[in-house]
Amino acid sequence: MSQQDQYVLALDQGTTSSRAIIFNESGNVIGQKQIPFTQIYPKPGWVEHDPMEIWKTQYDAAVGAIENAQVTPGQIAAIGITNQRETTLVWERATGKPVHNAIVWQCRRSAQICQELRAMGLSDMIHARTGLVLDPYFSGTKLVWMFNELPGLKARAERGELMFGTVDSWLVYNLTGRHATDATNACRTLLFNIRKGCWDDDILRTLGIPASILPEVLPSSADYGMTKKGLFGAEIPVTGCAGDQQAALFGHACFRPGSAKNTYGTGCFTLMNTGSTPVDSRHNLLTTIAWDLGKGYTYALEGSVFIAGAVIQWLRDELKIIDDSAESERLARSVEDSGGVYLVPAFVGMGAPYWDAEARGTIVGITRGTGRAHITRAAIEAIAYQSYDLLVAMERDFGKPLPFIKADGGASGNNFLMQFQADILDRPVILPEVNEVTALGAAYLAGLRTGYWASLEEVELNWRKRREFTPDMPSEKRARLLEGWRKAVDTARVFK
Repeated sequence: MSQQDQYVLALDQGTTSSRAIIFNESGNVIGQKQIPFTQIYPKPGWVEHDPMEIWKTQYDAAVGAIENAQVTPGQIAAIGITNQRETTLVWERATGKPVHNAIVWQCRRSAQICQELRAMGLSDMIHARTGLVLDPYFSGTKLVWMFNELPGLKARAERGELMFGTVDSWLVYNLTGRHATDATNACRTLLFNIRKGCWDDDILRTLGIPASILPEVLPSSADYGMTKKGLFGAEIPVTGCAGDQQAALFGHACFRPGSAKNTYGTGCFTLMNTGSTPVDSRHNLLTTIAWDLGKGYTYALEGSVFIAGAVIQWLRDELKIIDDSAESERLARSVEDSGGVYLVPAFVGMGAPYWDAEARGTIVGITRGTGRAHITRAAIEAIAYQSYDLLVAMERDFGKPLPFIKADGGASGNNFLMQFQADILDRPVILPEVNEVTALGAAYLAGLRTGYWASLEEVELNWRKRREFTPDMPSEKRARLLEGWRKAVDTARVFK
């Protein structure tokens, strides 16, 4: 079969939906399927998913994408996986049955555990080894919470009866039967030493986590096994795996140190390639593994905004002041400005560069004349302000200004947001021709392993610009708006 008759399937398991996309050799989409799934909120600040629903929707999306592309499973040369990171799952080794709902990356239930670890003086050690900060965002303390709160679970783990994994591990297990993850996901658990490239025994001992529960760590482009015979009607190699933000960096072809991207999804995530040497942040960013092609790690600096596109969902679903996301842009443009209103969407605390788990969502500057258009505009502007905070911190850590930022994700389709981002950042914002860069990155990692793509240079040639937003805001106005944002953030952090 010629390469023109073969394709790569990317499984993109996100926070609110499972998607599958099939790409051809040029990196173009030839078929896809997306299926939303249930969000579970047991308590304020808690978020869960049903692991079986994650698997079912992801499998159904894969089958649907193959059907929609009008290809056969035998034409799929490889499968790449990308996933919501830090979301924590535990399942039985003997049966594959989950022991609890998945605890989602957004969930703040382990905040007290993080406080206790900080009080023990462990922050610096954990940061030095993992590149992360002690925050409930990461998987390790979610796992500790499960051990503390679910009777008998820790004892079962110590007897070797259980498996822990992030969403990628759960998908790999269900696809191939193998218990494995890749370095980009392992490094988000708070348990992985990014300098030694292994699970950290001291941290595991401190947290009381038995090593037997952990998955094998493989490169991002590697052989994860063949899919089980009964799944697709053909055995397909699974050869790529990366957390969603690292996959997006790869999909943008940010292969050179200093190149960066921002993904505007449920959250907002900025990553910069820093090369083969990890850069320690002085501005509360994370040091993370960007990818591993089997020849050593490429590292990145990362900043995470917990609530980005989710604030638009909140306007629609909870406040019910818009009917759909497209209406948010029309409303934002219907007023000259936000009328002095700032919205800080700290619904589950604040991520980088603040790392304040106790901050809460706040709206300031409301007057009798404030309407839904002003609040909607303030919500969209908040996404750009939060990204500004990250990008400025990143430039300071790296020591060089960013010439531009590449952007992707659902909210990047909001032209008002993209222009405001360019204005407030005072840097061009560039959108790719293929917006599905997260899935594309997973596809590239898989295809590079099988030889579907021969080299990084070939992948880089596939990247094409669709649109560029250039700054068009007077510096005085920019400074005034940013000063108001800083005051709003200070207010949100006081109200606890």
